Amino acid sequence: MKSGQAEIVETSKGIQKSGLMSRRIAILEFILRIVAFFNTIGSAILMGTTHETLPFFTQFIRFQAEYNDLPALTFFVVANAVVSGYLILSLTLAFVHIVKRKTQNTRILLIVLDVAMLGLLTAGASSAAAIVYLAHNGNNKTNWFAICQQFNSFCERISGSLIGSFIAVFLLILLILLSAIALSRRH
Repeated sequence: MKSGQAEIVETSKGIQKSGLMSRRIAILEFILRIVAFFNTIGSAILMGTTHETLPFFTQFIRFQAEYNDLPALTFFVVANAVVSGYLILSLTLAFVHIVKRKTQNTRILLIVLDVAMLGLLTAGASSAAAIVYLAHNGNNKTNWFAICQQFNSFCERISGSLIGSFIAVFLLILLILLSAIALSRRH
């Protein structure tokens, strides 16, 4: 066998190996998008259905705690809902990446959109985290009292929804890195 033929055989093996690795990355991206979807939609539903009422002295006077009492928590629900909608729609392109090999343009598009959704989700989760911190600890300088001693189930639910949202933030970061790795392997 001549050296030129040996190079062609080695090159074709490298292409097959690269194609297999790209397909594995695409499958992992698809799975991560599904997991991130369930985290964001779960966080939005959990926060959106959070409500607790406490009686005060009599049956007629009550204190209520709802997510929509605070704009930061409303923004959190909207941000998670938008990102979950995006993740469902992006599954079609992620599936195309599994099936097709030449997907550079769609990968670049997904990276740009993933970064935008990462920013939105991080903003929503961070603003809600500030409110959850105040609910747990209060702020003596501004006379904000901690309400979590009275509204236990409200605080547990909003804290749980924050955990799901920050897991989705981490998953979006992984998706961006995986797409960048897949793009760099193709050139």
